[in-house]
Amino acid sequence: MTDLAPLLDRVSAAARCLIQGDARGYADLLPHAGDYTLMSPYGGAVDHGATLTDEAAAGIAEWFQGGEVETEIVAAHHSGDLAVVVLIEHQHGRIGGLNQDWSLRVTLAFRRVEGRWLLLHRHADALTHRIDHATLAALARGVTPGSGSDTEDPA
Repeated sequence: MTDLAPLLDRVSAAARCLIQGDARGYADLLPHAGDYTLMSPYGGAVDHGATLTDEAAAGIAEWFQGGEVETEIVAAHHSGDLAVVVLIEHQHGRIGGLNQDWSLRVTLAFRRVEGRWLLLHRHADALTHRIDHATLAALARGVTPGSGSDTEDPA
């Protein structure tokens, strides 16, 4: 991991920017590759592209209103011009209007271009606590567990 120490420091600093609603600071610390992909913790389709619009930056600033984050690097690997970082972002703050835990399991993939690491992919999910099979099955069906609509579809 020592070869990646400067990158890991930037990953941690970027997480601190994001919880404060500073999307521009995040993007400055972890510039995105043009073919960047995002698998958001909200699920759904994969987002493509690296452009941070003013509208998106404002939305992030409205959603993340401050807090703390500690990054736990689980693993970091690189070979040639590719690197993968697996971490847990232990976060707590004012998010979406609520004071809450917002810890995420995160996988980041980077490509080195002209000596500079560019973020190629981010995958994040909120499954930092174990869940049972029934809960996972309900989530896989796209329903909220315990909502009364999490029974199996008979069709």
